[in-house]
Amino acid sequence: MYLIKEAIAWVKNGPESHEVVQIVPEIIQEGKVLCYQLYIAYEPNPDYLGKILFDAQGYWIYDGDTLSVTEQEQVAKFIINYVEVI
Repeated sequence: MYLIKEAIAWVKNGPESHEVVQIVPEIIQEGKVLCYQLYIAYEPNPDYLGKILFDAQGYWIYDGDTLSVTEQEQVAKFIINYVEVI
């Protein structure tokens, strides 16, 4: 199950470095979200961090230049493994 609504993810890049990312679903096709816009969370005018796109097979690619590879992987895993808490 993929993330289907806006969410916040904690992203770490090393022991001292972390960021809170707002993930906003953008393109929905046949009930599946294919693109997620990424922003700094909790900011009145948040910085844009790029986007993550998924293909039909579930492969993803990051379109941006702000997140490190480690951060990209964490965000993609968050989206792919998202479970709604009820």
